[in-house]
Amino acid sequence: MWIFWALGAAIAAALVIVLTKAGLKNVDSSLAFAIQSVFILLITWGVILVQGNFSDLKEIDNKAWILLICAGIATTLSTLFSFKALSMGPASYVVTIERLSLVFAIILSIIFLKEKITWQLLTGAAIMVVGAVLVALSESKE
Repeated sequence: MWIFWALGAAIAAALVIVLTKAGLKNVDSSLAFAIQSVFILLITWGVILVQGNFSDLKEIDNKAWILLICAGIATTLSTLFSFKALSMGPASYVVTIERLSLVFAIILSIIFLKEKITWQLLTGAAIMVVGAVLVALSESKE
């Protein structure tokens, strides 16, 4: 069942890139992210209220709070950097380089989460790196 959600996330992420790039024509990248953040905030807290999970806030331990706050900071920085890159370059190039985050996530999950290394994982990561290098070295029209 997780694959369904992961594919949904991938499709939504693709829409974010394309819609953001189209919306950045005459808008500062940080302002564009701030506008989107308002909707992110409203929608996610709306989901929490509809699901009835609001009372679970008091059950979150200190370590989880720290990790979630750090992840929130990283999310914000990632999105700010992504929006700036999108305002400067073609979406297809920006997203390819940005998705090297998958390779970094693999490395970090092996180091910090002690996840298992397989030849398929290493091969896939290597292919992603090669693809990103090819895109980075190709000539952009924008």
